[in-house]
Amino acid sequence: MQITDTIADMLTRIRNANSAKHETVDIPASNMKKAIAQILVDEGYVKGFQVIDDGKQGIIRMTLKYGENKTQIITGLRRVSKPGLRIYTSCEDMPKVMKGLGIAIVSTSKGVMTDREARKQNVGGEVLAFVW
Repeated sequence: MQITDTIADMLTRIRNANSAKHETVDIPASNMKKAIAQILVDEGYVKGFQVIDDGKQGIIRMTLKYGENKTQIITGLRRVSKPGLRIYTSCEDMPKVMKGLGIAIVSTSKGVMTDREARKQNVGGEVLAFVW
């Protein structure tokens, strides 16, 4: 089956596994998804991830993170820029997610980064997703 929006599929898999309180979730790999997974690890939303070679494109196995009594660390994931409607922003107009408590994942000319990092490097780009 052909998936049009692979990043939305990744976010949906994470959201579903998180609400079902799974330990890990498997996602078909790509360089963009690896960069997003690395940002989620760096920001403390997931424990870690590993890329498993399956002979085809590979699989990203993410280990989800929970608080005490299995409370969710990721309370929300939202895809912003879609294939049908791309959302671009400059560094001055970079959105703040929940007044700075969440992160926006932005694809810039210098790579995939958070909104804070994009403001620091003074670059704009396509807003991929909001995480809080």
